[in-house]
Amino acid sequence: MTGVLEVQVVPIPLARLSPLLPPERVERVEEYAAAARQLLADRTVWNVSSTARGGGVAEMLHTLVAYAAGTGVEVRWLVLTADAEFFDITKRIHNRLHGVAGDGGALDAAARATYDATLARHAGDIDGLVRPGDVVLLHDPQTAGLARHLRDRGVHVLWRCHVGLDERNEWTEQAWGFLRELVEPAQACVFSRAEFAPDWVDRQWLRIIPPSLDPFSPKNVDLPDEEVEALVHRAGLVLEGAALPLDAPIALQVSRWDRLKDMAGVLEAFAEHLDGLPPDVHLVLAGPEPRGVADDPEADEVLADCRDRWRHQPVRARRRSHLVTVPADDLDENARIVNALQRRATVVVQKSLAEGFGLTVTEPMWKGRAVVASAVGGIRDQVEHGVSGLLLDDPRDGAQLASALSVLLTDADRREAMGRAAHLRVRDRYLPDRHLIEYVDLFARLIDGDLA
Repeated sequence: MTGVLEVQVVPIPLARLSPLLPPERVERVEEYAAAARQLLADRTVWNVSSTARGGGVAEMLHTLVAYAAGTGVEVRWLVLTADAEFFDITKRIHNRLHGVAGDGGALDAAARATYDATLARHAGDIDGLVRPGDVVLLHDPQTAGLARHLRDRGVHVLWRCHVGLDERNEWTEQAWGFLRELVEPAQACVFSRAEFAPDWVDRQWLRIIPPSLDPFSPKNVDLPDEEVEALVHRAGLVLEGAALPLDAPIALQVSRWDRLKDMAGVLEAFAEHLDGLPPDVHLVLAGPEPRGVADDPEADEVLADCRDRWRHQPVRARRRSHLVTVPADDLDENARIVNALQRRATVVVQKSLAEGFGLTVTEPMWKGRAVVASAVGGIRDQVEHGVSGLLLDDPRDGAQLASALSVLLTDADRREAMGRAAHLRVRDRYLPDRHLIEYVDLFARLIDGDLA
């Protein structure tokens, strides 16, 4: 199926955040909400992405769109549907923006023709919805090809890139070479880190806006202990391994089944260094059912690889490691299961090889969990090493991961202190009030013509 679908999001009033914020932050976001209503009174703000479920971008948009709509601004969200060939190409771009070859396929004229033809079909559908003067945020490489068409129609266009790599190599150069002509018509570009933006992005229209989380969403809301246990131990959740233990300490990684998340590397590090870990700790690797992530064609293959590696581990490692697939048909159910897993975890791991911004780091931090994570991309901004978690200098070093886990699993006082600091860091930096204020500032400059 190809075409454009609209995602229906229920508005959330900003007042819901008030109990979590100091009075001056409540006052400031209310002032910005009033300014947004005036600025955008006769306009619609559109978000365009490639999926409504199964990844951090979709989760961020559910939050951002809901709170933005709660201010009284007209905000809508469109999703592009496409065939497998298009998503193979955009996954290739995604991997190369992270500095790796991915499937090894070409980003050549044929790939560009397929990409352009797909976006041309979507442009016709969008023309019937978006009006001149509206504001459109195009999210990630899948949507960049719409920028020129929308600018030509008198629309204010921003491109939001959620991925990237601090360094450059031949793969990142290939990806940015493919994207440059598509992105340049956008009036402003938004990244999670300044280092992710290529040199040709004019810094006067570059904005750095990290994502945020909704503390009241099913993924993050407080859960009673009995619900946590019921969700963690529900039938059919564990794909490989025994049922999850009732009382044992758990090291958890929750991610999409994506090679860059390195689930297989976590599994092998755990098995190889089992003797250096507490004898009762278990490892849980959890990800969504692959069919629930429409724009990630590699998920089935990555999960199959993890299952194969699990089956080839020694018996004692298999007894203490578990592969979990979280149902993706019901978004709220999926979110509550992930929430429960994060709350049940003793320590949360994110051993990504590259990461734009890890919501799977922010989420457990909000829940007061100490995190062991790779010092890559946006994770470096989220976690203060030694304060709110431990960072791994080399994400491929299994011994370093095992050592960091051992430190936190054997020192409850340090682990709990880091968890408290992690919660406060998210409260101070990564809640939706900050996110909305930064976008209102950008929209104001854009509409006033400073960046036109």
